[in-house]
Amino acid sequence: MALIDPLLMGMVANKASDLHLQVGQPPKYKVHGDLFLAAGFPALPKEEVERLLFEILSHEQRRRYEAELDFEFAYAPSNEARFRCNLFHQRTGYAATFRAVPTKVPTIEELGLPPAIAKIAELRSGLVLVAGPAGSGKTTTVAAIVDQINRTQKRHIIAIEDPIEYVHVDAKSAVSHRQVGTHTESAVTALRAARWQDADVIVLGEMMEPEVISLALTAASTGTLVIGTLPTNSAAKAMDRIIDAFPPAEQNQVRGTLAECLRVVVAQQLVKRKEGQGPRVPVTEVLLGSGALTMMIRERKTDGIVNLMQSGRAQGMQTMDDALERCVKDGRIAAEEAYMRALDKHRFEHYVVAAQSAAQVAARAGGAQQH
Repeated sequence: MALIDPLLMGMVANKASDLHLQVGQPPKYKVHGDLFLAAGFPALPKEEVERLLFEILSHEQRRRYEAELDFEFAYAPSNEARFRCNLFHQRTGYAATFRAVPTKVPTIEELGLPPAIAKIAELRSGLVLVAGPAGSGKTTTVAAIVDQINRTQKRHIIAIEDPIEYVHVDAKSAVSHRQVGTHTESAVTALRAARWQDADVIVLGEMMEPEVISLALTAASTGTLVIGTLPTNSAAKAMDRIIDAFPPAEQNQVRGTLAECLRVVVAQQLVKRKEGQGPRVPVTEVLLGSGALTMMIRERKTDGIVNLMQSGRAQGMQTMDDALERCVKDGRIAAEEAYMRALDKHRFEHYVVAAQSAAQVAARAGGAQQH
């Protein structure tokens, strides 16, 4: 057993999503969005952090970490636990964040995602984007979509990741996991090779580099279903991020290709559950491809996306504010939390007033019982 394994197993026992290590600080767990000290551990000197981290690195991984200062990899101390590890340097020296990756891939239904997302599995080609800031659950949502395809469709799925997080066991589909730097030189190399590998579905990590985006758009427009993630917080900004990745002279061509092949955009954030009990709630915006969307992208009118989603509710579209309001009504998230995250704050003001009034009544009732 590696020295760090008890800390990682403590994550599992405490239902923590992340473990944070840095020189001069005690280890900290993040549970339901809040940081807590790991019980029984003191502040860690440089030598202790070095022992914890370097024991689980190969010689080549340690060389890369020391040379590049940032390094990401996956670590599985047992069949029951898997972690995405990001090592970096900061003011006091070595530091790391370990994120727990469930060994069982959650389903779309278990995550509470809208039914429109399950229909992505039925698509035969085109581009699907899952957007959200860091730590918003994008990877988990993509894994649930891949799981839906794997269980219901007979496809060859190629997942190009750095590092591999969720591991899919073949069901009706065949799933090929390719880790950048281990199984392929780069995401670009893997994308170019996918055309010769009979790929029906290509799953990508964050689509940031222009060459990766260009190859993904080409594959999506020529008969492959491509699913990728972007670090943006709305559907409209996801499309802007794709286009803005290219020089101005190339943007019109990219805009045209994107308009033709975009099928679905899911923008997601994780919101604390009401009363802070239980895992955070994924709240999703859903934009579906249509003739109207194609025209908006071509004519640079993405400022009308919110109105398009509002008018397309019957088809399964929803804005982020729609999703937040539904979660408030269902009692999953607090009105104040929704208000802070909403685009149209006026829409949530009466929920906040009602929640505050209810809290005041409860406080008075509790005071009366004490007397």
